[in-house]
Amino acid sequence: MSAISNQDILARVAAVIESRKPSHGGDPATSYVAKLFDKGLDAILKKVGEEACETVMAAKDGDAQKIVYEVADLWFHSLIALAHFGLKPEQVLAELARREGLSGLQEFAARGKSMEEEPND
Repeated sequence: MSAISNQDILARVAAVIESRKPSHGGDPATSYVAKLFDKGLDAILKKVGEEACETVMAAKDGDAQKIVYEVADLWFHSLIALAHFGLKPEQVLAELARREGLSGLQEFAARGKSMEEEPND
């Protein structure tokens, strides 16, 4: 089996999500993703929030396998949210690459954030 980069996996999952949009032929009767798109942005964002909470709860429990599972759910639903806005995971990866090597404090200063808010590092 050949090695597949993480970016390739994200791009492939994003392509499947895109293909499930009702506007691209996805059927809400047979596709969970199409059903979410059909319900609209509020339903998509509700799922992102639920998965974020489940990720936090898994982390509080300290179960590594459960943390990975919940983060995968969070990323999946975040990809659906990105797709709703016509955005691609490559754009998020490019933003992370831009931030690489910056301290969280430098990155926040560049965005004009106050020191009371949490930095990324």
